[in-house]
Amino acid sequence: MSATTIFLLLLVAAGALVFAGIVAVAVRRGAGAEPLTAADLDREALRRDRSAATLRGAEGTATAPASTATEAAPGPEAPGEAETTDEPSTAPPPDPALERVTVDEAEYGVTRRQFFNRALLAVWTLFLAQFGLFSLAFMWPKLKGGFGTKVNAGKLDDLKEKLFDGATVIPQHVNAAQAWIVPFPLELLEKVEGNSFAGLPSVVAGGEADGIGVMAMWHRCVHLGCRVPECISSQGFECPCHGSKYNIHGEYEAGPAPRNLDRFAVEVNEAGELIIDTGTIYQTPRARAKTAEYPQGPFCI
Repeated sequence: MSATTIFLLLLVAAGALVFAGIVAVAVRRGAGAEPLTAADLDREALRRDRSAATLRGAEGTATAPASTATEAAPGPEAPGEAETTDEPSTAPPPDPALERVTVDEAEYGVTRRQFFNRALLAVWTLFLAQFGLFSLAFMWPKLKGGFGTKVNAGKLDDLKEKLFDGATVIPQHVNAAQAWIVPFPLELLEKVEGNSFAGLPSVVAGGEADGIGVMAMWHRCVHLGCRVPECISSQGFECPCHGSKYNIHGEYEAGPAPRNLDRFAVEVNEAGELIIDTGTIYQTPRARAKTAEYPQGPFCI
């Protein structure tokens, strides 16, 4: 099972757990839960309730004498009774806060505030889990295949047949290795004094039969990292971003690039296949002596 598949399964499982938790809390709350009492209200709400109750009590007391007088009109009245009913009641209205009933957590279940707090915590936890998984997937090393590992470029003999069209060199691109494959005569390593590649191990592979080895160059410009295409007419590589130019062996020729094109370690396995080690990169300075003529025709840029 690949790392991508494991990551997707973990992501789906985390989302399912969060959804199940929210559903469980909602079901526990339910439509039949007991309503909240005055114990759950804040002080400002209690003050407003007291003020409203006081106003209602005052209005009822003010209208009480008139109704009492109307009901008592048909019968005889005692002198003291009429004076007593004209005075308003001074008894305070009942305080709802004093009449509240304490409800424990088992009766009212989960409050709305608790529900939203738990939902927010669940969403935040899911976000952190996803961020962690994405970060782990980004930093996880590629143990097999792809850039950064050893890439099989195919049969060396087949590559050599494609590298030449008469006297013209046709560089071959290996997308998985982000590399240009170019031919390199082995005699140039000793013949050209001061070249950039002498003494570097694994820079050139093959050539035991015909003296023509191959070299794998990173297609990334050493100036600012643009992808450098080949130029068949000039027999070199020319960066379209800022005009850096390199000959067919990747040696610096012009532009703002500080050095030659970087190149990978290469080898030929027992099956005659070219193996490009994209995890081993060689950087070489501008050559004091060039191993290839440039330009050999019109520039592409």
